[in-house]
Amino acid sequence: MSSGLIDTKPLAGIALASAGYACFAMQDALVKWMVATYEVPQILFVRSLVIVLVSGVLIRVYRHPSILKSPYRGTVVLRAALMLVAWLLYYNAARYLGLAELTTLYFSAPIITVFLSILVLKEAVGAGRWIACVGGFVGVIIAANPSHSPNLIPAAMCLVAGFCWAWSTILIRLVSRSESTLTQMFATSLLFGIACAATFPWMWKTPDAEGWMLMFALGLVATLGQFLLYEGFRYAPASALAPVEYTGLIWAFVYGYAIWAEIPALNVFIGAFLIVAASMVLVIWERRVALSPRNIASP
Repeated sequence: MSSGLIDTKPLAGIALASAGYACFAMQDALVKWMVATYEVPQILFVRSLVIVLVSGVLIRVYRHPSILKSPYRGTVVLRAALMLVAWLLYYNAARYLGLAELTTLYFSAPIITVFLSILVLKEAVGAGRWIACVGGFVGVIIAANPSHSPNLIPAAMCLVAGFCWAWSTILIRLVSRSESTLTQMFATSLLFGIACAATFPWMWKTPDAEGWMLMFALGLVATLGQFLLYEGFRYAPASALAPVEYTGLIWAFVYGYAIWAEIPALNVFIGAFLIVAASMVLVIWERRVALSPRNIASP
């Protein structure tokens, strides 16, 4: 299991984050399926419970230090609050928006992440990352192709969710300087669970067998996705990983077809091509930077 130290291996970070975003796309599909029957806080509570149980056992086995001793414990609380707000807004907006509109609006987050990585983390963002980020966003717009103006309030909810998620990813990179991935997962999900449990007197609906199965499956997928994503931020700068989030759109349409038999139009394939191309630009750029004589010579 990884320690709290940060390494600098952008390609490893990109690979880990890509796998993590694939898990998050499946998470989105599962939640979108369940929100027709259950309230979002209830779904997120069971999800958080699974993450707390899995990460808690692993923390004990590998003897990770307590988050209460961390100099970033306040930051962990702030990040948990931002992520909770983001997901509550996003998944409630899923009731009113189509998958294409929902994904397009939410994917303002990678652009915001690049800007915040400059302002907060003082990261140097090279031309390759900017090209990948902008190219990926263009691909998202082409693939989603909203044919009409979305409902104003759900659209605003998505945009605010995108900002909250972008800010939380910056804080992941900051906290990862001293805290292990499992410790972050445990603390964040514990706070999630407590906040969501407070709504039970008004929102709880006892799930049937299928509901329980879907919720626990969601928790396992989310556990794997969080671990992969947090590890990705340990190895690569936030600005390098921001464009990788666009690959989640491709998975969203794959899951959309598998679950709801949604057949993507031609513009989706064109957009997907641009997204993949942008990601390849990023990989080539990071590999070129990593193999540059200056970086090879540095200790």
